[in-house]
Amino acid sequence: MTRTKRFPVGAAARNNAEWCAVMCRSHGLDSEFGRQMWTAPVRTPPYYPDAVTLAPGCDADALLARIDTGTPGAGVKDSFADLDLTRAGFRVLFDAQWIHRPAGASAVAPDLAWDVVGSPRELRAWALAWDEGQGEAGLFRPGLLDDPATSVLAGRSADGRVAAGAVASRGDHAVGISNVFALDGGADKAWPGVLEAVHRLFPGLPVVGYEHGADLSAALRHGFEAIGPLRVWLHG
Repeated sequence: MTRTKRFPVGAAARNNAEWCAVMCRSHGLDSEFGRQMWTAPVRTPPYYPDAVTLAPGCDADALLARIDTGTPGAGVKDSFADLDLTRAGFRVLFDAQWIHRPAGASAVAPDLAWDVVGSPRELRAWALAWDEGQGEAGLFRPGLLDDPATSVLAGRSADGRVAAGAVASRGDHAVGISNVFALDGGADKAWPGVLEAVHRLFPGLPVVGYEHGADLSAALRHGFEAIGPLRVWLHG
């Protein structure tokens, strides 16, 4: 087993749950960490789960008792792909892979200028670029800028326009990356700059996250390795 494979999926799941908690706080929502799971008692922001499992063999009944299943739309991030929530009215939304990359900058020099978003105005410009006209730019609220573990990364073209981006969530053992995008060229365009920025901001920390489909293939091309499956369930 390689060194990369030994990076624990549980640590990647915890990092992701911490980012979900930050997003919830920015929307004024409380959540709770337990030994087996992170849960939010009311519906979370769009695209974010109501629960994330933190250990294999999670007690499904205990998890479901801590989230709102009274109305359709609850989501569960099954971090070890070992739950069966079909009898509770859930269906599989998608399967994915946790990914890990050892510490170090990208071997490919980025062709955009990358920095950390520092003001509500800049965050709005970033969110509009991320959203690409889908009407969800309000998901990213200014409270995110107050969280010391969160860095919203922007890749800018020569005219200062946000052309790519990602969110970096620093944890004790790794930096989690989510919301990777580029207006032209997709994830392959974004990853070199994201990795260079993470290496500059958090030298010595490996990078984790999760991807599926074409985005997983792109991450693997940029030095990541898949370290374990996860499953996202949707209620109703």
